[in-house]
Amino acid sequence: MGKKNSKLSSDVVFKLTKETYFTEKEIREWYKGFKKDCPNGHLTEQGFFRIYKQFFPHGDPSRFASLVFRVFDENKDGSIEFEEFIKALSVTSRGNLEEKLVWAFKLYDVDNDGFITRDEMYNIVDAIYQMLGTHAKPGEEEEETPKERVDRIFEQLDKNHDNKLTLDEFKEGSKQDPKIVQALSLYAP
Repeated sequence: MGKKNSKLSSDVVFKLTKETYFTEKEIREWYKGFKKDCPNGHLTEQGFFRIYKQFFPHGDPSRFASLVFRVFDENKDGSIEFEEFIKALSVTSRGNLEEKLVWAFKLYDVDNDGFITRDEMYNIVDAIYQMLGTHAKPGEEEEETPKERVDRIFEQLDKNHDNKLTLDEFKEGSKQDPKIVQALSLYAP
């Protein structure tokens, strides 16, 4: 591997400081770690899964990690390059509420049709429950099943009762209920 590939160019660093909430120093530090973990510059879905497994050793994070991977992999080439990684990390860790909600909407809208259906939301919520495994379930409703949780969320957010959420319904309803936003940001890297 040539020296050219081991450093992040100044142009890329400059661009990323404009497109993210990270400083030049932070970007360079993240890049060092990324290259250490992914020497070829690509984070595969399997590698992404291993990261989640470290954080959730008592459950099965494979489904959830796969769903999050899909959102990180913006160009849909089957791997996450550093720029995709740092942009998604910027939104999930430091983005404003609006940015986090748009990102979360992309996570829930599995088929990318511009709507979140009950099935799509159930898929995510169930994956979160599987990931948590034997540990306490998210939120106060510890006895709530994934289906009950989705029904409750839809009851709150689906204002026109068409069994699908638009981005606007999702954002508006989530802003009204801080618990939804808290649950959304809890499991993104």
